[in-house]
Amino acid sequence: MTPHPAPAPRRVRKFAFLALLAALFAMFCVLGTWQVQRLQWKRDLIARVDARVNAEPVAAPGRAAWGGIDRASAEYLRVSATGRFLPGRDTRVDALTAMGPGAWILSPLRTADGDVVLVNRGFVPADARDATPVPAGEVRVEGLLRLDEPRGRILRANVPAQDRWFSRDVQAIAAARDLGAVAPYFIDAAFDPAAAPWPRGGMTVVRFRDHHLQYALTWFALALMLAFAAWRVLSGPRLRRRVPHTDPPDAARSHAALAARPDRR
Repeated sequence: MTPHPAPAPRRVRKFAFLALLAALFAMFCVLGTWQVQRLQWKRDLIARVDARVNAEPVAAPGRAAWGGIDRASAEYLRVSATGRFLPGRDTRVDALTAMGPGAWILSPLRTADGDVVLVNRGFVPADARDATPVPAGEVRVEGLLRLDEPRGRILRANVPAQDRWFSRDVQAIAAARDLGAVAPYFIDAAFDPAAAPWPRGGMTVVRFRDHHLQYALTWFALALMLAFAAWRVLSGPRLRRRVPHTDPPDAARSHAALAARPDRR
């Protein structure tokens, strides 16, 4: 028996290349679909946050509701709280804003219910004089509810022992200032035109990057390019048609003339 010949190396390479194209095609389609889903999620988030930011303020969540607070249900909710600031316990948190570098001023507020909530009273530029001390007596604070920031900034971790803060880590600040149990959020105070120039509230940036449509189109375009490449590989042999051999026109006429001439012997 004659053994079957091994597959031609060229054919093996062709199948391997097509398999790679198929795997990449599937991956790009999955990534494109995921970006479409992210697009819908991001637009729902933007609509939800926009509605919260422009809504009438509600009472800041009390101790009984602290355990159920999460980003989906509470972040950027417009809230209000009434109470008294605890003097001498401000915390300066490094900040970089549209007004330049400076610091956020976080001050603890003890509410009428006895809860403690950190309030970001606003921004103070690096070259400005010290922030105005907290007002005395009972005050009403209105602003946006923001969740704890425990991880610090990129490459800039908080150093409580040196009183250096780069993110608004509520629990770490509460421990450093001996505040006891505090709310798992802080309030970004709204701008008050009647207040002192610094700290300046109302500087919360509510902006979300929304490039998911561009990303989805990019992934789907790459998938189409791979599909076209696979089609070219599969249809290549059929595209290269063999052209039948024909004699040049002059040679054809010469043969015809010779065939028509009588045989002279």
